[in-house]
Amino acid sequence: MRDGKYGFIKMVRQVVFFHIKNSPFLASLGIAMDIIHGMLWVSVIIATQLLFDSITMASQGEVNFSNVIFPIVLLSVVVFGQQIINGVANFMSDLVIDKNKGKLLSSMQRKLQRIPASNFEDTDFIDKVNKGQEGIVYFGYFAWMCIGLIAFYGTYFFSIGLYLFRLSPMLSFVLVLSFIPAILTQSVRVRIFTKLEEENAPLRREYDYYQTTIVEREYFKETRILGAYKFFHKLFAETLYIVTSKTWKAERRIALIQLSINIVSFIGFGISSYMLFLAVMDGDITVGAFAAVFSSLSIMFDMMSELVDRHMGNMNKNVGKVMNYLCLMDTPEVNGDKGYPNFRQGIVANNACYTYAGRANPAINNVNLTISADETVAIVGENGAGKSTLVRLLIGLYHSSDGIIKIGGLDSKKTDPLHIYKEISGVFQRYQRYKMTLNENVAISDTTYEMDDKKVKDVLDEVDFSCDFLRPEMILSPEFDGIDISGGQWQRLAIARGLYRASRFLVLDEPTASIDPIEETHIYNQFVKLIEGKCAIIVTHRLGSTKLADRIVVMDNGSIVDIGTHLELMSRPGKYADMWNAQKFWYDERV
Repeated sequence: MRDGKYGFIKMVRQVVFFHIKNSPFLASLGIAMDIIHGMLWVSVIIATQLLFDSITMASQGEVNFSNVIFPIVLLSVVVFGQQIINGVANFMSDLVIDKNKGKLLSSMQRKLQRIPASNFEDTDFIDKVNKGQEGIVYFGYFAWMCIGLIAFYGTYFFSIGLYLFRLSPMLSFVLVLSFIPAILTQSVRVRIFTKLEEENAPLRREYDYYQTTIVEREYFKETRILGAYKFFHKLFAETLYIVTSKTWKAERRIALIQLSINIVSFIGFGISSYMLFLAVMDGDITVGAFAAVFSSLSIMFDMMSELVDRHMGNMNKNVGKVMNYLCLMDTPEVNGDKGYPNFRQGIVANNACYTYAGRANPAINNVNLTISADETVAIVGENGAGKSTLVRLLIGLYHSSDGIIKIGGLDSKKTDPLHIYKEISGVFQRYQRYKMTLNENVAISDTTYEMDDKKVKDVLDEVDFSCDFLRPEMILSPEFDGIDISGGQWQRLAIARGLYRASRFLVLDEPTASIDPIEETHIYNQFVKLIEGKCAIIVTHRLGSTKLADRIVVMDNGSIVDIGTHLELMSRPGKYADMWNAQKFWYDERV
């Protein structure tokens, strides 16, 4: 059991239920094909016995050779039907697996949207997501095998067991005995490969990242110019070696166990053959029955080996990955009451605190702040002061560990975040460069996802975005036969994206960090008319834009150390005055 929640039986039940629920007709048809397929395998043995018995009787003059024609036709029809059904069953299973794989991935993406954003700061949760993604790959195969164990293999071995029991009860007994050690061995495989997946998941995430630094476009200039390729390649090779070494050790243990199973199967085959020989010599079974069963013994044990070694082995090898997906899907979600934020009530933080996972000291400590309707507040401080974390609390992205934050009159802890986000927009320092068209890069922020070309053009003009050779339908990515634009153009485009969204609360979290201070001030002057009539927060560690704010909040070490206007803060000694004096040579004092 994993995380105190999942046992093997519960996992199988959920996997099979999902498999059938999402494709009921195709899954049911596939199960029917598997059952028919299993019965046809046994029908081949019966038809073979009938043929050999007819040939024996015809050779002894007991019947005419014309009596052999029917068994030959019957055997041909059964073998032909077996191949057709086998192909149809495999096609149906592949179809359902591929169909459900897309639904699994879609379900996981919807789930991640509803999981608290703070979880993505936790490396353990990131590992959990990585393992969950791996689980999708094997989920469908695992579901098909769980069903196939009963539908195909269950039908086949039950039918062959009845057939052998009718011939000789001891034959069916030997068959069961041959299964027992193989089945017990699989429990060992489960433990080995579940532990292996736990150890390899974080390592796999590491070497994926190292590989990205070597081959991805945004990294290659720096890694090559600075000669960092060898460094990252060394880390990649070392991590990959650890992963493969752990896998090799697990596979070696399994191989030794598998050798023992093969020996047991060989002994079982030998005993079964000897018992068949004694039965035919004693006259207990016909020569036809002997020939049919003896010719199918190797198939029977191959089928057993395929079931236990290949399918059950792969199931047990990947059971940990499938469990990881289910555990990810059981991660607690952010839920809450429905509501509509009224930003006439502003934003209020009372004794708000927040500590990141794995850290002892709080990032935000007992913060009290009220932002009135239509007020613009600048939050300033040095790097690491807690500015961005406070903003994430004030927009409902994170929930305070202590204290209360009300956004438009709604308690952020008790309200569904999707309702809080309805009229919030933002422009962030680490903006995204979407590999889509110019217009799509802007209009993606509109929740209606309706493209308004004129509105896109207007908002691009408002942020002084200009590119003579760029058309609205051009893709901004060389990887998709498009073009790239400069860093400054990307930054203006990201600002336009945030402004395009209809909002009553706008957050500007260091959106101009890569623009020079003079140009930054000019852009913020444009923001003044854009944020008119809205609640707004400007986050910056550069102070040229703070004069635009109604109030300035000064942060240090996770706490608010001062609040006031630019003139008020400059009139007294303190953190703000020190920062301004250190930066004033950057700015045009006429602004």
